[in-house]
Amino acid sequence: MRLTDYFLPTLRENPKEAEIVSHTLMLRAGMVRQETAGIYSWLPLGFNVMKKIEQIVREEQNRAGFVEILMPTIQPADLWKSSGRYEDYGKEMLRIRDRHDREMLYGPTNEEMITEISKMGVRSYRDLPTRLYHIQWKFRDEVRPRFGVMRGREFLMKDAYSIDIDKEAARRSYYRQFIAYLRTFERMGLKAIPMAADSGPIGGDMSHEFVILADTGESAVFCDRDLVDMPVPADDIGYDDDLEAVAAAWTSKYAATDEKHDEAKFVADVPEERRVSARGIEVGHIFYFGTKYSDAMGASVQNADGKATPFEMGSYGIGVSRLVAGIIEANHDEAGIIWPESVAPFHVGLINLKVGDSETDEACNAFYQNLENAGVDVLYDDTDERAGGKFKNMDLIGLPWQLIVGPRGIKSGEVEVKNRASGERFNLSPDAALNMLTSRK
Repeated sequence: MRLTDYFLPTLRENPKEAEIVSHTLMLRAGMVRQETAGIYSWLPLGFNVMKKIEQIVREEQNRAGFVEILMPTIQPADLWKSSGRYEDYGKEMLRIRDRHDREMLYGPTNEEMITEISKMGVRSYRDLPTRLYHIQWKFRDEVRPRFGVMRGREFLMKDAYSIDIDKEAARRSYYRQFIAYLRTFERMGLKAIPMAADSGPIGGDMSHEFVILADTGESAVFCDRDLVDMPVPADDIGYDDDLEAVAAAWTSKYAATDEKHDEAKFVADVPEERRVSARGIEVGHIFYFGTKYSDAMGASVQNADGKATPFEMGSYGIGVSRLVAGIIEANHDEAGIIWPESVAPFHVGLINLKVGDSETDEACNAFYQNLENAGVDVLYDDTDERAGGKFKNMDLIGLPWQLIVGPRGIKSGEVEVKNRASGERFNLSPDAALNMLTSRK
């Protein structure tokens, strides 16, 4: 993509309304625009990152054996009344009426709808397990939306649901997602620690939040330092293995959000040199809530003995749009964002230091075409901005690699390649630079 054809409204100064780093950098990098409190338009750069995150989430959900569907944003209130949550959910639920005066709501989550879908489609224990997910916009009317997309009112979320015949099978589904989440966040360059958590309005008696440590985190978290360095399960561990035993490496060590923290247990279980007390950002949350919704909504299935038994259920959420901010909180410096390669909006920023110079233009055009032909996402700064402004802009938007081409280098047969994360710079021949950048695809 040529920058002259792109829409990238960057800002030179920090916006006054931004309270945390990710909010500041997302506004400065032209990723989002606030339309009203807690509601944002996603501009091309931000939308590109969000789609990369969404695709990783999708691939790992598919790998774990969950099947994608799509449920609507608007739900009938009767569904929520049947579960008893319509009044209980509180003012965070946006309640509306259609032209026929029917009560509707903008869905904050989908437990009721998935229960109804499964109730109609699952007849026998032979139809189970049923494992479904979708990636859809949600709305929660936060009393105080803040921190940009970190705590917005409208947000993109992956929510998955498992329907099983008994508790043992339901726990297997739960630990499928436990392992899938560890793998998902690792692919995004994040170290997410699963922590015992409160179930909140979702309900249930088993719940884990996946938390990344960050100074600007919303809540206090407490864990064993061993978890910070714990490797995710190797790829040769399959989803039909005993995943609860695999997850025991995490669940057997102390890790809790402030709602579930037990200071006496923390001190007793964790040696002082391994105790971590920090701030954390929640990037995912999984719940096993048994028959809470199936009992309330009359959702049952015939078991092997021919008796009706209520569904055993779990739900599993990842805030896709929230992750954009979470990744920035974990990956930035004073100059701007530092994107992990897996979610970067472009992999290479091509900088033409002298637009209008025939040899430099020719070299940049060749690089641009060759990188695109090799399947490398490249943003070509072909504007007439001064060199200093181009460097600052590229550092701000945080692309993993910068390829810098100018007339002096062309004459000596060299171009410069910069790694955004490490700051390392390499003077290479054009062919070597091209080979280096295409080999990382």
